[in-house]
Amino acid sequence: METKFTLPRSDIIKDAVCSFWQVHRDNVLMLNETIIPKGIIEIIFNLEPDPIHAIVNFEPVIVPRCFIQGYSTAPILLNLQGNQTFFGVVLNPTAVKYIFHFQPALIANYIIDLTLADANICTLWHQLAEQNDFEDRVNIFTSWISDRLPHLSDREHAFNIFLNSDIQTSVPITSLANQFCYSTRQLSRKIYELTGMNTEQTLLYKKYLQALHLIHNSKLSLTEIAYDCNFCDQSHFIKTFKTYSLLTPHEYRIKKSNIVGHIFENVH
Repeated sequence: METKFTLPRSDIIKDAVCSFWQVHRDNVLMLNETIIPKGIIEIIFNLEPDPIHAIVNFEPVIVPRCFIQGYSTAPILLNLQGNQTFFGVVLNPTAVKYIFHFQPALIANYIIDLTLADANICTLWHQLAEQNDFEDRVNIFTSWISDRLPHLSDREHAFNIFLNSDIQTSVPITSLANQFCYSTRQLSRKIYELTGMNTEQTLLYKKYLQALHLIHNSKLSLTEIAYDCNFCDQSHFIKTFKTYSLLTPHEYRIKKSNIVGHIFENVH
């Protein structure tokens, strides 16, 4: 498997895009991939002709060749074979409405075929598929999105920082509302637009994400991780982690791959 990753170089592009990535696999006989919730909004281009079967939000689907997915609270299961080439773009949450004219809550726990939402996506898909170099694909997408770039307000920048980081997982909701100069009801409505979850649910989700990254990238014990992520006890930590991933923290640590949130199983 070949993986590539880069960050946008332009500050203007950074308002819309968090990162670009690419995955390529040759001649896979049969592979099951489980993607547990990762707390990102991304566009994914499947650049190979063969369709991919998946289970999304516990429903079977055929993966579109270009789709956008929002925050997920359940694993996505993929059945892979043959060659795969995926090109992905991770978006800032507050930029989605400017680029595609809908709020991210619409795509929470779903994958939406972008070729149905935007006729220009078909042309973009062909332009990306014709390239072999990752950097060329990044440049093509950067050029495409340049005409759709948002002009984010300071508050929108602050929401992106809040949602894209592990900070403020245990801040009181009233304090968080004051930080954004909202009432608690206004804050919950705004966060729901971006995540499909209310404020309390989003804070718990952020704790899970912090734990996910610590399990993946650190040698801390699970007890230490539960403490660092401000879970009230080990039982609450295990229950929360399993609610989103369908795995205990220990099971994820055993099964994890080199990519955060991705688990691979060869099928014989």
